[in-house]
Amino acid sequence: MTSARSPASHGRAVLLAGVTGLVGREIFAGLLADPGVSAIHLLTRRPFHHEDPRVHPRLVDFAALPSLPPVDEVYLALGTTIKVAGSQAAFRAVDFDANLAVARAARAVGAQRLGLVSAMGADARSGVFYSRVKGELEEALAPLGYAGLVIARPSMLAGDRESLGQPVRGGERLALKVTQALRPLIPANYRSIQAKDVAAALLRAVPTASGRVVLLSGAMQGA
Repeated sequence: MTSARSPASHGRAVLLAGVTGLVGREIFAGLLADPGVSAIHLLTRRPFHHEDPRVHPRLVDFAALPSLPPVDEVYLALGTTIKVAGSQAAFRAVDFDANLAVARAARAVGAQRLGLVSAMGADARSGVFYSRVKGELEEALAPLGYAGLVIARPSMLAGDRESLGQPVRGGERLALKVTQALRPLIPANYRSIQAKDVAAALLRAVPTASGRVVLLSGAMQGA
């Protein structure tokens, strides 16, 4: 296995998959603001440009990833919906297969720590397809040998999807309004959560993580 560069002497080299998503965008912003990050490698399905010399975008086919540069940590923020994907199989290809492929490839070039955007209710034995796939991914990451594995399980995400060119989900918009109105009455883990709070929680936990850490939605509120 290729060894990653030493964070202490060179700064952290980071890999991010899913920069165009709600949480991925916020993770990227946090990495840009971190002076301890020396390189940000982005894996994308669409062209992405940024002027910061630390940013290195790469267009990839997640089903056939190329060799990756050595990195210290990796953030997985790839995700879709069955409606957008078109089928359960297409959904699984993104939320499970693509994320797992990146995790394996990053570990092969020395990544020691990984942060995953999962979901509340993730359970490999769930009768709900969405929750089952999320849980299966969490379990598949466990034996890869990361020194630190941080799993964020947010509830309903709040954020500006329109600015990302993502379809606005009518049901989600209504649900967010309802949960905001009833917020004091809703248990913390079930309240909607800002994407930036999920990103902040991961960015704080991943660089020094040891073992498996699960961040529940309530604990990430206001992170």
